[in-house]
Amino acid sequence: MVKELQRAIKHQQHIQVIYLGRDGKTTMRTLRPLEVTEERLKAYCLTRKAPRVFAIDNILAAEPVVSDHAV
Repeated sequence: MVKELQRAIKHQQHIQVIYLGRDGKTTMRTLRPLEVTEERLKAYCLTRKAPRVFAIDNILAAEPVVSDHAV
């Protein structure tokens, strides 16, 4: 997971994640990753329109956001 997050930061790519919150509920978020440590991801959450910190262990799935605009 860390490598995928680092790749997204390097390429300035938004990602979509499924995240397990502290309350046990899962949410789908679109993020702009900013910094990765061993246990945490600092990102700008486009869903909540605010900076957030995510526990990497609670990210259940992540994939790059692909633009659906035709060229």
